[in-house]
Amino acid sequence: MFQIKWIWENLKGYRGRYISALCLTVMTQVMYLINPIFISNIVDTFIYNDNALDNLTNNRRLLFFLCGGIVVLTIIKAAMQFTANMMYELSSQGLIQRIKNYLFRNVQKQDMSYYNRNSTGDLMTRLTGDLDMVRHAAAWVIKALAESLVLFTTTTVYFFVLDPLMAICLLALTPLIFIITNVFRKQVGPLYVDLRERMSNLNTKAQENIAGNRVIRAFAREEYEIEKFKETNANFAKANKTAAMSWLKFFPYIETTAQGLAVVQLVAGGIFVMNGRITMGEYVAFSGLIWTISNPMRMVGNLINDLQRFMASASKIIEVYYSRPFIVDRAEAVDRHKFIGEVEFKNVTFKFNNTVILDDVSFKINAGETVAVMGETGSGKTTLINMIPRFYDPYKGEVLVDGVNVRFLKLSQLRKSIGIAMQDVLLWSDTIDSNIAFSDIDMPEEDVKYFAGLSDAAGFIEKMEEDYKTIIGERGVGLSGGQKQRISLARALAVRPAILILDDTTSAVDFETEKIIQDNLNSLDYKCTRIIIAQRISSAKDADKIIILKNGRIHEAGTHEELLRNKDGYYYEIYNLQHGEEETEREVAV
Repeated sequence: MFQIKWIWENLKGYRGRYISALCLTVMTQVMYLINPIFISNIVDTFIYNDNALDNLTNNRRLLFFLCGGIVVLTIIKAAMQFTANMMYELSSQGLIQRIKNYLFRNVQKQDMSYYNRNSTGDLMTRLTGDLDMVRHAAAWVIKALAESLVLFTTTTVYFFVLDPLMAICLLALTPLIFIITNVFRKQVGPLYVDLRERMSNLNTKAQENIAGNRVIRAFAREEYEIEKFKETNANFAKANKTAAMSWLKFFPYIETTAQGLAVVQLVAGGIFVMNGRITMGEYVAFSGLIWTISNPMRMVGNLINDLQRFMASASKIIEVYYSRPFIVDRAEAVDRHKFIGEVEFKNVTFKFNNTVILDDVSFKINAGETVAVMGETGSGKTTLINMIPRFYDPYKGEVLVDGVNVRFLKLSQLRKSIGIAMQDVLLWSDTIDSNIAFSDIDMPEEDVKYFAGLSDAAGFIEKMEEDYKTIIGERGVGLSGGQKQRISLARALAVRPAILILDDTTSAVDFETEKIIQDNLNSLDYKCTRIIIAQRISSAKDADKIIILKNGRIHEAGTHEELLRNKDGYYYEIYNLQHGEEETEREVAV
């Protein structure tokens, strides 16, 4: 099974300990045979024997040896089991730690398209519940499987040594157990795959509701979402019950067959003792070891149950484990530690699920220029800027930075030269200065304050009780939209990027603050190319070039003055809406 091989690969560093634990498990299970052998000798020599009194008088040393041996072996067996369990636990915890580190690293390296295909709730299910099932399998299921196999095998051999006919009588029911468990295995496998998917849906629903709690409250949709969650939870509970009932349906057959062994042992064993075929001590040995056959039979159902759950969970984790990003460094990628910020799009077409988002887009931005991109919602503005740092690659055409196709630049070097501030701001649950200095944790405090000043964030930060050491909540809880945008802008500026991308970054600030920010950006102490996605004319009018996208194509391009002359254009229409017809005509006349 590939899942077991995968676990073995990830046990690196713990394999010796795990193998030692398995060896101890085998030894302890074999030792279960020794006590019944000793008891059998005690019965045949000192209890059920014509010379029992003489043996008690003349052979006490043997009796003390056998009784003492039982006590000592029990203590040794308990110590070995404890040691083995500790080794299993340490190995399984090390296994999960290694897998978690690898999975997190691998998830971090995935393309943006990967997150389009996989929901946050599903990924969290894989990294939590599914991993717990893998740890359970490594720490308990494999151990229990080894115990059952060794117990059953060694006991079977010992029974045949004592009396083959008695052994055959006792083992006659075992084929029926295997037939039942095989039918159970085929039925329960798909059920656990379905159960795992429903668990993923449940976690996704919970994650979305927690993340979107403010929106839910704003629309007073709490009861609606509670009902939707109840429905999802009911589906999960139904799948869980179906899987559980599937096992319970087979349980009576397995339990009845296992209990039947005691009846066979009592009847056949009694007849064989009366016939003198086996001694009373051997009968006691059979009786004392009957559980070592019946227990594995009972365990088979539980083990198959857990193995099926393990297979379903491990398969989902392995999908993430072996996922590889499509956007990676090429072998021929060039080293470019310093960028000047020239950007060019050459006949770029981008598709998403066969839908054309950008169609044959071409333009060039010289180093140090400011270019604004405007257009209707869905015109492809955000997709356009996402191709510069290679979050996506074009379907056709080329995106060049400093004259080099971004496909041939090293990702880390390219992205470190680009500062991005998005409209939808994500801030970490950390201090404000840590959020601003995210690109460089050793950034001096003076620099943090400088970049906060450039984004006009210093004013409100320094009014806080702990100013830059103030801890902000998840996603910037406690801050206004404009405050979050300004911290995000400071974080982007702190990279000292060759290319600064602002995706409607000042949409939540007032016009006065926006003017201050624009003036500060015009007086940066380092040269950078600025690409601004804007909805406001005030954010775009001073740009060296304004590009208007419509239906994924460049509809208009030019300066503020040039675009205003086209009275049939999108830019003229937006200017007219935001400033009024009289102001528009006056601006055109100037």
